[in-house]
This record gives sequence, structure tokens and C-alpha cells, in this order.
Amino acid sequence: MKTKYIPGKNFIGLGVGAIIINDDGKFLLIKRGKKSQNEIGLWGFPGGAMEFGESFAQTIKREVKEELGVNIKPLVTLKPVNHLIPGEKQHWVAIPYLCKLLSSKVQIKEPDKIAEVGWFGLEDIKKLKLSLVAKEAFAQVVENYAEIEDFFG
Repeated sequence: MKTKYIPGKNFIGLGVGAIIINDDGKFLLIKRGKKSQNEIGLWGFPGGAMEFGESFAQTIKREVKEELGVNIKPLVTLKPVNHLIPGEKQHWVAIPYLCKLLSSKVQIKEPDKIAEVGWFGLEDIKKLKLSLVAKEAFAQVVENYAEIEDFFG
């Protein structure tokens, strides 16, 4: 019988996440649905696992298109996040990307994986139950990008 190896469980998985901001300085977050890979019910970024042969940028563009039906432009790579989830026996390394939204109509394309989607300011985000990656990535954003102009360069 052939063993099925699962990223994040049988070996450390590698994924990417899109920190998407609009012109009003609000961030696009998804609430993880009942068939999410991990951290069900928490808010985080769209994204997912790399496929063989993809670049980080190709992965994030593909994942966001699959999940939300929109196109993005990756702008800045943040520091990788060691996404260790002992309670779920998972270990990922996540590469967060600051991204610009290129198309405007966000739709949930994977309703089992995404329960909700919304735009939030930083003060609102502080009140949400965030995934581990989202917490760490937002700390990097706050530390490095004080103004919206800094983000868009």
C-alpha cells in the first residue's frame, strides 16, 4: 500500500499568504471554513501550499484566484513565519506577501474552505481571532509600514 504524504503533517509544508490592502487602507481577510487545512474559524489571509515547480509569486497569484476569483500583484515579501500548530500536529513555513488587488469583485470560490470574507482596518483587526500567521504578519506590517504610501511604494 502506498503511503500518502501530507504537507504540514508528514513533513514541513511551504505556503504563501496574500496581505491585500485597498486604497482606503483596509485589509482583506478570510475566515477559515470547516474544511480548511488548519485553524478553522480563525481569520487570516488567502493563500495556500506551493505546487512543485512554482515560484512564490506564482503560488500566491494562483491561490488567490482559486479562492476569491481576483487577480493580485505581489509587491513585497515579508519575513517567513514559522507556523507551528502543535494542537493540530501541523508545521508550515509561510511566506507572507503584501499585495495589490488588481480586480475588484471578490467572491468566495471555495465555500468549504472560506466561511466569510471582509475588509478590515488595523483597529478592527486587533479585535478579531487571527491565525498564527496573520498575527505575526500584521506585526511585521505595523512595524515596517506606518503609512499607506509606504505600502504602495
